[in-house]
Amino acid sequence: MHHIKGEHRNQLCMFSLESSVAPDSFVRVIDAFVDTIDLKSFGFKHVDCGEEGRPPFHPSVLLKLYLYGYKNGIRTSRKLEREARLNIETMWLLSGNTPKYHTIADFRKDYKKSFREIFRRFVYLLKEWDLIEGKVIGVDSFKVRAQNSLKNNYNEKKIARHLAFIDEKITEYEQALDGGDKEEDKANIESKINHQKAKRKVYEQLNQTLVQSGEEQISLTDPDSRAVVLHRNIVNVGYNIQASVDAKNKLLVTYETGRVNDTHALGEVAIDSKDLLKVEKMDVLADKGYHTGEEIKICMDNQITTYVSPKAPSTKDLGLYPITIFVYNKEDNTYTCPAGSVMRTNGRWHKHSVNGRGEEGKYHFQRYTTKECKGCQQKNQCTKGEKNGRVIDRSEFANYIEGNNQRVNENPDYYRQRQQITEHIFGTLKRQRGFTHTWVKGKDNVMGEIGLMFIGYNLGRCAIIKGIPELIKMLRNSILLNLKGKKEAFLEKICISIFQYKKIAA
Repeated sequence: MHHIKGEHRNQLCMFSLESSVAPDSFVRVIDAFVDTIDLKSFGFKHVDCGEEGRPPFHPSVLLKLYLYGYKNGIRTSRKLEREARLNIETMWLLSGNTPKYHTIADFRKDYKKSFREIFRRFVYLLKEWDLIEGKVIGVDSFKVRAQNSLKNNYNEKKIARHLAFIDEKITEYEQALDGGDKEEDKANIESKINHQKAKRKVYEQLNQTLVQSGEEQISLTDPDSRAVVLHRNIVNVGYNIQASVDAKNKLLVTYETGRVNDTHALGEVAIDSKDLLKVEKMDVLADKGYHTGEEIKICMDNQITTYVSPKAPSTKDLGLYPITIFVYNKEDNTYTCPAGSVMRTNGRWHKHSVNGRGEEGKYHFQRYTTKECKGCQQKNQCTKGEKNGRVIDRSEFANYIEGNNQRVNENPDYYRQRQQITEHIFGTLKRQRGFTHTWVKGKDNVMGEIGLMFIGYNLGRCAIIKGIPELIKMLRNSILLNLKGKKEAFLEKICISIFQYKKIAA
């Protein structure tokens, strides 16, 4: 029995790139997608070029290479350069062009904002195709590590620890200097003291920069990155990416980054999704990390109905009656305690600040008490306050919180869609495509990289939903991936139809 034999390496073979790429290959989708885009309207240079000077690569070549790379988890410029030279599908996609790694890297840096605009226009096109409905969206976040180590991230407490350690070392060296006999040893100790004093000046300057910035932390390598909890209390420096996903076909709608947690992100992401999709109202599903009264109110005021997982009360009951068994009477704005007493408010609004977040963390509340608390036989089970008895503070957002909690509790199956809508997307991006860290620095650059990743994901989903041949046909018939107004797009469509009609008639 013989082994299967291959071709001789010196054998000359004739083949075309077209015949080497399968008809249902995803690179054909990328090719049709990029060819549909009016690149000039998105700010890409060298779409048209003069006759003089060295000829540049057409921007479509580099955009196709990036979309291919991000779809397949290849994101570094050197690996993309290698793909362009060795991968037959990439050769077909780029028509044999082989840009160098620095050209590839510069393209991502120069057009970071354009990638995001293309993503948003693509989402609008998906809405026109009825692949995105805009009735129900899920909002969630995922973290990506930045090009900044935890060692080069500082907050006030960390700087204070370093300063205290330096002061301790200086005191130790000064004591050793007083007890030293040899001049050689003294000179060595003095150099150590001067070194620690120089380090102290660095940390003092760093602390001053932190105070002037008004931020809670500062990163040295990538100033826009922040220390975030990745999972299971593991802290790393990176970005907290907020994203919304449409429920109909699990397609990404919008994304943003900013704060280190989800507490104040729901309203911004939900309103941006609603405005982008141009719908009058929608439902938003989110986990309990987004459960904030102010954010729920913002959504409801913008005709966005929230289904956010309820949070447990922040106050500790310590074995006493929990606040949940006190019944609020909306008609007369009172509470009824477990003993049947009515708790009232004097109508005064108090201001409370949360975690020292300044104006952003302030909210108003009313305080409810009852005089009957002093002689109540159940007082020991209700409060440890001997003077004033049991006190209940009701936030100005309590009505919105209670309405949201009631909707979730009455529709548990509806809320459970959230995991199905959002979780598998982030798993795909992280596990299959390696998007656990970013290769670039700065918020704008990171947002551009996310735009490339999300375009590739949405294209892949559309290919599964419609099939590759049908999707290519839809893309080639589309004229909506540019920045023209609706009127111009409509007129152009009419012109194309007239041209096709004359061509058939001839």
